[in-house]
Amino acid sequence: MNYEYSRMTRRTALAVLGTSAVGLLPHSGPGVLAAPVVGAPRLYHEKFRPQFHFTARHGWINDPNGLVYVNGIYHLFFQYLPNSLNGNSGNKYWGHAISRDLIHWRQLQVAISPDKFGGIWSGSAAVDTHNTTGFQRGNNPPVVAMYTAAGGSSKISQGEPFAQCLAYSNDGGMTFVKYAHNPVLGQIVSGNRDPKIFWHAPSHRWIVPLFLNADRGFAILTSPDLISWHKTQELHFPQSQECPNLFPLADPVSPQKQHWIFTAANGQYLIGDFNGTAFTPRSGPFAMDTGNSFYASQIFNDIPKKDGRTIQITWMRGGSYPGMPFNQQLGFPCTLVLQKSAGGLRIARWPVREIHHLWRAEHRLHNASVAHASHLLQTVASDILDIEMEIAVGNSREIALTAGGVSIQWSAETGAIRCLGASGTAVPENGRLALRLLLDRTSLELFVGGGLCSMSSCYLPKVGRGGSGLTANGRGARVTALAIRELKSAWNDIPPA
Repeated sequence: MNYEYSRMTRRTALAVLGTSAVGLLPHSGPGVLAAPVVGAPRLYHEKFRPQFHFTARHGWINDPNGLVYVNGIYHLFFQYLPNSLNGNSGNKYWGHAISRDLIHWRQLQVAISPDKFGGIWSGSAAVDTHNTTGFQRGNNPPVVAMYTAAGGSSKISQGEPFAQCLAYSNDGGMTFVKYAHNPVLGQIVSGNRDPKIFWHAPSHRWIVPLFLNADRGFAILTSPDLISWHKTQELHFPQSQECPNLFPLADPVSPQKQHWIFTAANGQYLIGDFNGTAFTPRSGPFAMDTGNSFYASQIFNDIPKKDGRTIQITWMRGGSYPGMPFNQQLGFPCTLVLQKSAGGLRIARWPVREIHHLWRAEHRLHNASVAHASHLLQTVASDILDIEMEIAVGNSREIALTAGGVSIQWSAETGAIRCLGASGTAVPENGRLALRLLLDRTSLELFVGGGLCSMSSCYLPKVGRGGSGLTANGRGARVTALAIRELKSAWNDIPPA
């Protein structure tokens, strides 16, 4: 990283934090801020800083990129503007953070920087276990990232097209070197972007779904080595674009059977079959999340077989963080599974089990009245919560829940559940409505029916936040189970790499 860039980074950080930060900012490049400034809010504990959702130390972030698990470490790359709180610039970087538990993230230096081909736009990463690229130096297989070089997003890239490039790492994903013969995949159509690579063992080759444009939809391409690519399919996905994912999920009844899922940035997905060259939809599209903020999700590559989970992180777009040194947040990591529903197979999203590392106090009720449950909710003052409840709805026409000033209403007549201006559908099972809420300082993630209904929304809390409570309009409603878990901040104890 050149000196001018580091100096710009210091200027931007000082502008955000105030001139009292002089002398406290290291000269170690973008993405790094030092200890908190005397008299200023402590870094990571500012008023509107999410406490268990990932945010950058400073600057703008959007799409999660390059999610990959390597040697016990989860790597999170992301679209990043270290010198700006405004995401309009296309001259983006790949930021980088690592974690051993998906909860406590440590931000590292910028991983990949813009060059003559353009800004570093969205893409993915995987371990090249068979060294198909020939990039390996040493005993460990390389980690290879494929990203979109956004030609024209900077002065030095004017006239360049959108193309797909490679960078690789021989130190476990900590540092990357760009491939000397980039780009590896030239422009198919103007604006083609967002490659999501994965290794397809049955055909012994690499697969990448790629967004083409709004008219042509998506493409699937194959490669023996991540360098030479062959287009095998174009796939039209109405009203959906950008950031494709293609991955298998096990059948809920016969786990040895797999169904393939094709997703787009807006959370719409298709269920179908994949033969190594083409995806054939059988059902869909369906909505994975119906909140206001779900966008550009990506799943991790190379999760160990003994773990077996499909783990997803999203960009929770559209949040507002006035006066903060950062802008935008990512969603809490969730596992994806297929479940049977009244309408057939659907994806269920559920927070990763590692969230229990943040539980610091728990309040429980069993088989209680609505009034008793409401009283318990009112007594919990924490602004970061993990709440699970099951309600026997009885003859209630409506259930209304308020948590931290955010209102959630469910209608028995329509099955609609509404929150922060968004809505989904929630059908009680055996007369019981199961809800889970992840409440952070600037967001609410709601999961209903084991995650078959998911709603992710950012919001700016009102002064005083507001209270909590539960009401039922009708007779016979009871709270069969309630667990309110107060959470610790994930930033209190950021573990070493």
